[in-house]
Amino acid sequence: MRQKIVAGNWKMNKDAESAQSLASEVVNMVKDEVTSEVTVVMAPPFPFLSSTQRQIGDAAQVFLGAQNCYPKDSGAYTGEVSVPMLKSVGVTYVILGHSERREYFGEKDATIADKVDAVLAGGLVPIYCCGESLETREANDHEAFVSGQLDRELFHLDAEAIKKVVIAYEPIWAIGTGKTASPEQAQEMHATLRNHLAKKYGSEVANAISILYGGSVKPDNAAEIFAKPDVDGGLIGGASLKSRDFLEIVKAL
Repeated sequence: MRQKIVAGNWKMNKDAESAQSLASEVVNMVKDEVTSEVTVVMAPPFPFLSSTQRQIGDAAQVFLGAQNCYPKDSGAYTGEVSVPMLKSVGVTYVILGHSERREYFGEKDATIADKVDAVLAGGLVPIYCCGESLETREANDHEAFVSGQLDRELFHLDAEAIKKVVIAYEPIWAIGTGKTASPEQAQEMHATLRNHLAKKYGSEVANAISILYGGSVKPDNAAEIFAKPDVDGGLIGGASLKSRDFLEIVKAL
C-alpha cells in the first residue's frame, strides 16, 4: 500500500516565535486527533528547522522537511545548505524542483537531477515537484510536458532508487491563485504520471510511488481530491500556515 502523505511547505513565512507556535500546534493536534496512518511533514524555512524538530520530538507521524538543498556536501558555496547539514538537524524530507525554484531562481533539469541524487545519497527522501503552466495546459501539451520533466530529472535513477522518491504534481496555474485543478483533472495527471513511470520501471514500481497533489488544497476541497485513486496526499502551501486548516486537510486524507 502506498504511503499517504500531507506535507506543509511554509515557503518564506513566519518568524522564530510564530514558527515555533505553529509547529507545536500541528504536532499536538496530530497526536490528539489523527488516528489513521498518515505521514505529516512540516517544511519550515531553514532558520526554523531545529526549533521545529524540537517541537516534533517523539511524534511518530510527524517529520521534518526542508524546502531545498545544494547538491554538494560542503565547500565554498556561500548561502547554500547541504544534505549532511539538513540530516544533522533531523530533516527527513527535502522538497526539490518546486515551480518557484524553477521560475525565480532559474533551476534547470540538470540541477534538479543532481539535487535528487544528493538527497537520495544522503538517505533522505526527495519530494520531487513537477507541473505545467497555464499556457502549456491551454495548448493541451500538459501531459507531454510533465512526462518530459520526469524523463530528464528522474529517469536516470534505477528502480530501487525511484521507489524512494515522492512525486508532487503541482499545476503552476493553481499555486497561490485560488484556482484548483478539479479532482478529475488531478486524477488524470496523476494517472498519466503513474502510467509514464510504469512504462519505464514496470507497474509494480509505479504503483509503489506516492504521488501528491499540490495546488491550492484547502479543508473544503481536500477530501474530494484525496478520494481519487492515484492521489496519495498533498503538498500544501498557504493552508499549512494555519494549524487548524492544515490538520483538517490531514484528517481528510
